[in-house]
Amino acid sequence: MGLLQAALSCNAESEIAVDDGRTQLSYGQLCEAVNEARRSLAAMPVRRVALLASNSAGWVIADLALHLERLASVPLPVSFTDAQLRHAIEDAGIEALLTDDPQRTARLLPRWVGGGTLRPSGLAVRLRTGRDSECHPLPAGTVKVTYTSGSTGTPRGVCLGASQLDAVTRSLVDATRVLHLRRHLCVLPLSTLLENVAGLYAPLAAGATCIVPAVDELTRQPDVRRLLDRIATARPDSLILVPELLQMLVTAAESGWTVPPSLHFIAVGGACVAPGLLARAAAVGLPVYEGYGLSECASVVCLNTSDARRAGTVGRPLPHVQVRVDERGELQVRGATMLGYLGEAPLSAYAEFATGDLATLDADGYVRIHGRLRNMYITSLGRNVSPEWVEREIAAEPGIGQVLVHGEARPYAVALIVPSGASADASLIDRSIATANMRLPEYARVCRWTWAPAKFTAEEGLVTGNGRLRRDAIVGRYGWLIDSMYRDGESARREASA
Repeated sequence: MGLLQAALSCNAESEIAVDDGRTQLSYGQLCEAVNEARRSLAAMPVRRVALLASNSAGWVIADLALHLERLASVPLPVSFTDAQLRHAIEDAGIEALLTDDPQRTARLLPRWVGGGTLRPSGLAVRLRTGRDSECHPLPAGTVKVTYTSGSTGTPRGVCLGASQLDAVTRSLVDATRVLHLRRHLCVLPLSTLLENVAGLYAPLAAGATCIVPAVDELTRQPDVRRLLDRIATARPDSLILVPELLQMLVTAAESGWTVPPSLHFIAVGGACVAPGLLARAAAVGLPVYEGYGLSECASVVCLNTSDARRAGTVGRPLPHVQVRVDERGELQVRGATMLGYLGEAPLSAYAEFATGDLATLDADGYVRIHGRLRNMYITSLGRNVSPEWVEREIAAEPGIGQVLVHGEARPYAVALIVPSGASADASLIDRSIATANMRLPEYARVCRWTWAPAKFTAEEGLVTGNGRLRRDAIVGRYGWLIDSMYRDGESARREASA
């Protein structure tokens, strides 16, 4: 019996398992609902099923039914553009789509037909009527294909097996057991693998309650008041946040918001977190634990915990993995790795995976992440610089909402800045960058900056769903601004020397 099957069958039947604000399901009711949905799925002549819906009890029922029925489940973010959705649906060879937005999917897939409703999830079913070409074979054992937007605009399918997902879930339950977490509020979309595994599977495996209100609009257009209201209503013990949402909570607490006494564990990941932001979070009493993971390793790899915590690191590796840093400084992970990318040769589930992340490993086993290997640039003076390192230092200062640092083949670095609020004027940004520069060696300091014309958003294709910058896309769009900073800087140098 798998871990999730055991959780549904063995936890106290009367305890609340899922609450979306409209529907509450006890563990007994959830088990019955999942079994009914499994019977409905088994009656369909399909093996690959996509799930396109906001967080809800229905999403949870459908996802668990697909997982336990061992169908290939493909959760799709509602924030994907229509072009990204069509790509994923065709790339994965989807045969049926479960959705809470039949109007969008009818427009998106006009030749598909309605297939009723997946009872008792309430999600509408749309079925493919034919294929124009053969679909990619799935690696043996694939139960979930998660599409990671990565650093390019075309999502890529990561194939995962049940044993990999169970291994991560078990490690997370063990790592947080001492905190006795009983209520988890899902702030991120469940289509995000991190929330799916750490915010749904792990709490259910621990017998806790998952609170799953619709959140997609919150992550697309962050609204601090809505976030605070949801926390006040849910009274959670735990949250999972990306850095931008953590920044909102920290600022709110600094402005007088009282951190709820129920809140014992805030996991933050998805993108690098500025050390200054973590220090501010600690100062206002937010129990923040930084972690690290990636879709190719079935989500979480490392995590700081209440028993093992070190500032400036992403924690120690969880028990299901082994890590090392190779001669290039790249982090390598073994254990619970993916079965392969869809459309590419299958891999061993426990083969060593090259993460592409620059890291160091200290004597006590704590991992520090320094940035992406592919993002490292070399200055015209021959110095290697990880832009994420410089960006973290700048982002820790007041007035900085988003920052992109660039310096490839240049004598110094420049930055595009998105302010964090209307009060962030040029003089504040000047001071913030000057303060950050004091913590950086001369070759990594930002010498010039300018305002970005607009916020970097996922809708514009400039950040990934979890907030990582799409550097190539930003430089492609705003390269003229970057070039102008160097031209202006050269002109100023010439005038000074005249």
